[in-house]
Amino acid sequence: MNKYKLFFTCAASLLFMSSCYDLDRYPEDQMSAGTFFQTQDHADQAMMGVYSQMTHDDVFGRQFGFDCLGGVGAGYDAPSYPNIGRGTYTTTEGAVGNKFKQLYEGVARANIVLQNVDKCDMSDELKSRYKSEARFMRGLYYFTLLDFWGGVPIYDEKTIVAEDFSNMMNPRSSADEVRTFIIQDLDDAIANLPAKWDDTNKGRATSGAAMALKGKVLLFNKQYKEAATCFESVVNSGEYALYSDYADLFKPGGDDSSEMIFAIQNIGGIGTDFGMPTTFYMGSRASFGSCWNNVMVATDFVDSYEWTDGRPFDWNEVIPEFNESDDVKKATFYATLNKGLDKVETYPAAKDKLLDMYSKRDPRMMASIILPYTTYKGWYANAPMDTEYIITAKSGQANEKNGFIRVNGNYEMYLWRKFVAEYDMNGAINNRADTPINFPLIRYADVLLMLAECYNQTDQQSKAVDLINQVRARVGMPGLNSGPDYLKATTKDEVFNRIRHERAVELAGEGHSFSDMKRWKLLESLDGKVKGFTGQFYYNRVVQERDYLWPIPNSETEKNPSLKENQNPGW
Repeated sequence: MNKYKLFFTCAASLLFMSSCYDLDRYPEDQMSAGTFFQTQDHADQAMMGVYSQMTHDDVFGRQFGFDCLGGVGAGYDAPSYPNIGRGTYTTTEGAVGNKFKQLYEGVARANIVLQNVDKCDMSDELKSRYKSEARFMRGLYYFTLLDFWGGVPIYDEKTIVAEDFSNMMNPRSSADEVRTFIIQDLDDAIANLPAKWDDTNKGRATSGAAMALKGKVLLFNKQYKEAATCFESVVNSGEYALYSDYADLFKPGGDDSSEMIFAIQNIGGIGTDFGMPTTFYMGSRASFGSCWNNVMVATDFVDSYEWTDGRPFDWNEVIPEFNESDDVKKATFYATLNKGLDKVETYPAAKDKLLDMYSKRDPRMMASIILPYTTYKGWYANAPMDTEYIITAKSGQANEKNGFIRVNGNYEMYLWRKFVAEYDMNGAINNRADTPINFPLIRYADVLLMLAECYNQTDQQSKAVDLINQVRARVGMPGLNSGPDYLKATTKDEVFNRIRHERAVELAGEGHSFSDMKRWKLLESLDGKVKGFTGQFYYNRVVQERDYLWPIPNSETEKNPSLKENQNPGW
């Protein structure tokens, strides 16, 4: 399978240093802005640099971790944004400052392409295409800045970092001004980018991706009619469709299907490792390379998956008094091992009930999550190993060498299956920090649900329900309004609650939930205790009104005093 390999050469990387170096001063035998932009190959390498910034940990490289702030995930350490989730962060928080900085690095790279691509020896048509790719990416980076900070300074291609670095002190533009700037970039991309690329260029931005992103920008601003027009264009284009197998959508093959409107292209193999650390931070010690479960799955979220007939799930229906008693929870899940810790001596009495219950829940649950007493295709001693997720009262007993999933930190929490390598992916994964599974930023199911939201907000509930049902039908879940009262969704509030639920279970692990909860003004509902499935308390999720917008980082306000004078509320 060929794809557009989004990594750039050392020579090209010199062009993307957002620093005070003067790139016009260069030895004649070295690459620089003055000598680089001459051919189409140079333009390609430059665009690779713009795309590659997406994989930076502080851009979208740890996008999955934002589910820990949106109620879908839970975790510890940097990939789960613990200080933010616990409400202890300040204007000096590293995750805040680094994301701000690295998004602007992406903007700077896009601007460099726009500044220089006309120098390349190629047709005007090709130059226009590269400019539109750069504008799409600039729009994506600015939209993320807008989502996290609101209005921010705008720097377009007229800003030459090498010359203007010490004077880059633009004041914050308003949110509306930034949004207008983004829309202008996306309109250009819609007009000039192709609807699809050949196989050797898969992964590059398309007119459909630009249209979908424009719709998302408008939706986040509650411009529902305008957003609907964009999403309808994507749906009616015929370029995209739901992939038949939900579980395989997040494995090689499905990750390159027509459902992926715009995805980060992750590549594996010796010498070509380039991608995101999904296995590293979403996996376990039983995963390839012995990984860390920094980002896990929230217990309350797992409990939200419906029965396959669409009924709401209730633990007490399976295990009496489960909801009321931590002792019952522990008895439900705890097994015992033999003295050698290499065999299960006693499984919990409820094991068969658990496995039966899992099989009768929304299929997306088992496709996305490793559940207690299910198996996972792990890796140990440079060989594949089928491992079982067992839970013991005495922590630290399970070990992958004995065929069990070892959970770093001994957390009694659900683990991710989605985006986590199975075995060694037939040799495709070489480095635990670079999982070769494409990571979607926009996919067709997401567009259908965003369009459903637009319809619901414009009092077109039946059309919204039809779209929700398309997404549910893919995994065999019954359609809304198809019989029993528990499937009823006719009012605006009822349909919204269905959209909220469907986005959570459909897009779990993809990092959308934080932004969704922010734009719905529902962050405060996440305030409270985070517990494991046995009732073990881990930390308090703390949410304040100020959390809807992150603070302009202290590192930026010190360099640009105008930003300090216009800080976000509560900071």
